[in-house]
Amino acid sequence: MESGRKVAKPAPGGNRLLGELDASGANRLPPAAFDTPDAAAYPRRMEQLHAPWRIEYILAPKEPAGDTSLFTRLAQSSDDVENLILARDRACFALLNRYPYNGGHLMVVPYRQVAEFTELTEQELSELMRLAQRCVGALRETMRPDGFNIGFNLGQCAGAGIREHLHLHVVPRWNGDTNFMPVLAGTRVVPQALIEVAAQLRAALAR
Repeated sequence: MESGRKVAKPAPGGNRLLGELDASGANRLPPAAFDTPDAAAYPRRMEQLHAPWRIEYILAPKEPAGDTSLFTRLAQSSDDVENLILARDRACFALLNRYPYNGGHLMVVPYRQVAEFTELTEQELSELMRLAQRCVGALRETMRPDGFNIGFNLGQCAGAGIREHLHLHVVPRWNGDTNFMPVLAGTRVVPQALIEVAAQLRAALAR
């Protein structure tokens, strides 16, 4: 051994985590010398769900914030078919998203306008979950999805479009729905299709 240099002993288990050390104890080996997990052990890259028809919503002029939210006005309306409302409970209601991320994308909303999840009452929270569960069952029955994304977007930075009135998203998913086919084929969700899907879900929820 050269003067002022020493070689570290292998780490327990046989993996050589430390290499040649200088007099100060610093490791002289490059990062490539360290044992690293197989790349296959890492999760695959995040996939994106493409919904090009949402550009209409993104580019459309937004109403200025007022005393009542869009959801409040829809809840107070009596035209459930036009507003794509699927079901009403005592504390909340469900409606189809007019600008969906995927076919069958719906939302469960409390009647009371509240922005913070922590401000929900026990009744509101309980009914939101129960109605969401019923909606998942109706979607499984009518559309046969392979899975679901279910959750809240709370706050503008989290992607909330109507941040003053929280709502629970239920997005059905199918194997292979993360491809570019909607872009290449130029497909889009048309109002009639939304009305038909809403009618099927409304009937399933009524049973």
